[in-house]
Amino acid sequence: MIDKTKTTILIVEDDPIIRKSEAVFLEGKGYTVILAKNGREGLEKFKQGQPDLVLLDLRMPEVDGLKVLDTITSGSPDIPVIIVSGVGTMDDAIKALKLGAWDFLTKPISNMAVLEHAIENVLERLKLIRENKSYQQHLEKEVEKRTIKLQLSEQQLRIALQGIIDVVATTVEVRDPYTAGHQQRVADLSIAIARQLNLSEEQTEGLRLAALIHDLGKVAIPSEILTKPGQLTDIEYQLIKTHAQVGYNILNKNKVDFPWPIKTIIYQHHEHLDGSGYPQGIAGDDILLEARILAVADVVEAMASPRPYRRALGVERALKEIQKYRSIHYDPAVVDACLRLFKENRFTFA
Repeated sequence: MIDKTKTTILIVEDDPIIRKSEAVFLEGKGYTVILAKNGREGLEKFKQGQPDLVLLDLRMPEVDGLKVLDTITSGSPDIPVIIVSGVGTMDDAIKALKLGAWDFLTKPISNMAVLEHAIENVLERLKLIRENKSYQQHLEKEVEKRTIKLQLSEQQLRIALQGIIDVVATTVEVRDPYTAGHQQRVADLSIAIARQLNLSEEQTEGLRLAALIHDLGKVAIPSEILTKPGQLTDIEYQLIKTHAQVGYNILNKNKVDFPWPIKTIIYQHHEHLDGSGYPQGIAGDDILLEARILAVADVVEAMASPRPYRRALGVERALKEIQKYRSIHYDPAVVDACLRLFKENRFTFA
């Protein structure tokens, strides 16, 4: 229900008799009325009083009704304007409605109930629009609050997951001291390659975290094999090859859900383009790009660094290896990016 005592109506009408009769009728119904005798005064009164509704004549001296209407609707589109005109043509009515008039009445109005009904309809419509707008604003604020909470929760989750990854990486290095620093160096090179390939920051972050724990599965391999100074037997080598599957199983079994495909990257980092890798033997685009990057970074760092069973082979030898198996084992775009980094002296292992 509209509270008429809180509703102000501006009447812009050059005919004093009509202006007065409309004012007396509306005040009798409880409305507050402001009067203006022409268009210029109507705009002044509108700016001063900010009415809830405007009754506007079209043909007036100084400033005509269409100009007043255009000015009001341009600056205050939420204020309804009802045209009350006795000389307007159909074209005038169409123009008025296009300019934003909410209704169009012809005068003289023989039955003031028609005017009252038009005003009530417009004000009821205005009330619904304002309620809807208020509701939308409320929803937007609620969505904003919830979004901020979700962002904070996600940030906290990411911090927690990174903490878990740091612990896991440390655990792996404690089990295999000869490769201490290997995962970090692989992560550094992986990030550099990813940026060369213009991966998104989100993809690059997922790759970095996966690289930090890509050898997680080695916790299941006896330390005497990991630290064996001599050449590995076929059985020992096959056992070491299980680490990609084991790492994936550990994360999967414990239902660790990352916002990045970390489990899959770890699972696939020893797969080859031609399908000759392990543990799945998948090929080509079935291997995640992040896993293809990790594969190159892993082999380059491993060959460049010493192992219990051999001395360091050096970066040059490692680069020749990935170039030799470019497009066979390793993604050509990844290999080329890696080669550029070293040849242009834009990357060195810490």
